[in-house]
Amino acid sequence: MFAGGACGVWNLYCPEQISSEARSASGAADTVLVVVPCLNESEHIEALLGSLLNDSAGLDLLIVVADGGSTDGTQDIVARIVRNEPQIRLLNNPKRIQSAGVNLAVRDLGEGRRWLARIDAHAEYPKGYISALIAEARRMHASSVVVAMKSRGADCFQRAAAVAQNSVLGTGGAAHRRAGEEGFVDHGHHALFDLDRFIAVGGYDESLSHNEDAEFDIRLARAGGRIWLTRAVDVVYFPRSHPLALYRQYVSYGRGRARTLMHHRVRPKIGSARGRRVSTSTTYSTSAISPTRAASTA
Repeated sequence: MFAGGACGVWNLYCPEQISSEARSASGAADTVLVVVPCLNESEHIEALLGSLLNDSAGLDLLIVVADGGSTDGTQDIVARIVRNEPQIRLLNNPKRIQSAGVNLAVRDLGEGRRWLARIDAHAEYPKGYISALIAEARRMHASSVVVAMKSRGADCFQRAAAVAQNSVLGTGGAAHRRAGEEGFVDHGHHALFDLDRFIAVGGYDESLSHNEDAEFDIRLARAGGRIWLTRAVDVVYFPRSHPLALYRQYVSYGRGRARTLMHHRVRPKIGSARGRRVSTSTTYSTSAISPTRAASTA
């Protein structure tokens, strides 16, 4: 969480604040901070960074790998790439978890950046992904753009897990886990943020190792933010390849979800579990974004 904004209201962890004024004065419209929080992703990280670099035409990308202490050679791979690619930085994430890694990258390297893109190392992204997200954010005047996610596996267990994750039974019918229409939603797979808005509502809650995205979306919506589910691009996700790792992941998801519901005193709803849409006619406050910055995104 970042100081100021929602921190005092929700009484969550609040690191030092970033000056939005200093960042906005120096950045062009399409300067993007791309954060890849990771831990032991040697199997995927090199191909992922290569795809991001090859897809950066027309964008000013700063790609930050926030590593939570990998022991499988991930850091060595990234360090080797960094020596030849000034667009990429390797950042040590001592708190290890994704929420802390994203917040740390924003605090240390977010200055001058207009957008924040969150990229998961355990996934595959289509060509033109970030450009498409920015276009969607501008088209819909959205504070955040979320995407649909499809699971895919390589080995037998991973393929079985992917089938379950892609099913209505496995996802509860969540809008971002199935085909359907675009629209404003309560929650989705995090992809792009207006960086000023991300900071204004406090960033991710670093006390959560899982479900930090859904918890963030509650605060964003309460602050007047709009979350747009685009169908222009989607993400391929690779499930855990071992039963025990998958079990631990979902136990952690459940705990994170329970903490979020208790903290915000909200009840789980069938509509929310199925990706309840938010009416596009709803009036939202944009007080967290200065008039100058709001005009620039219109």
